[in-house]
Amino acid sequence: AVSGKCYLSLHSQNASANRGACIQNCRHPYRVIDTETGEELLVDNEYIMSPKDLCTIHILDQIVDIGVDVLKIEGRSKGPDYVHTVTSCYREALQAIEDGTYTEERVKEWVKRLESVYNREFWEGYYLGRKLGEWTSNPGSAATQRKVYLGKGVRYYSKIEVGEFLIETGTLKSGDMIMITSPNFGMHSEKLTTLVVNGEPDTSASRGDRITLPIKYKISGKDKLYKLLQS
Repeated sequence: AVSGKCYLSLHSQNASANRGACIQNCRHPYRVIDTETGEELLVDNEYIMSPKDLCTIHILDQIVDIGVDVLKIEGRSKGPDYVHTVTSCYREALQAIEDGTYTEERVKEWVKRLESVYNREFWEGYYLGRKLGEWTSNPGSAATQRKVYLGKGVRYYSKIEVGEFLIETGTLKSGDMIMITSPNFGMHSEKLTTLVVNGEPDTSASRGDRITLPIKYKISGKDKLYKLLQS
């Protein structure tokens, strides 16, 4: 870590962030107390060591230009949707730099997609010579989308490439954005244009219903179905 905060975990609990064991000391709320007087300093943000998430996609052309060959993208304890979105955006950006199609408009679109998954807001770190950090006041996620659990996979009809899911909670209707996560294929998302409920065409489904939808990935009982909503 450029800031050194990722060494806190190793120093305090012998849990190395570089080995995926960070206990996230910097994300905890803290009180600032003068040890000589015992007086507590008033601060407007108790997350005084919690920086915003590092995002460099808007300066990626400069990073590539100085000779960087490998990007390390952190995804510790993140879901398949996070991994899929972040790696896709940076892969597209690297290809755009190579092709000469890396533009401000495309950067804005990539940032919008990155904002849709888990984040604590973004800043560019200390890469451009900034001396002060930007601290997040949000202990959770600032994602512009949130996923709502609906149910689980049941079976897959390979001959017709259709997956069946059991709705365990909530409701689903045609036109909703859905996401499927799987230990086998990672993540798939789409806008629901057709819906078959309990074997019949329908426009909505609720708890206890079994739905089927066309999908090229083999669905299993370990797969989870979510509805995507704007935060």
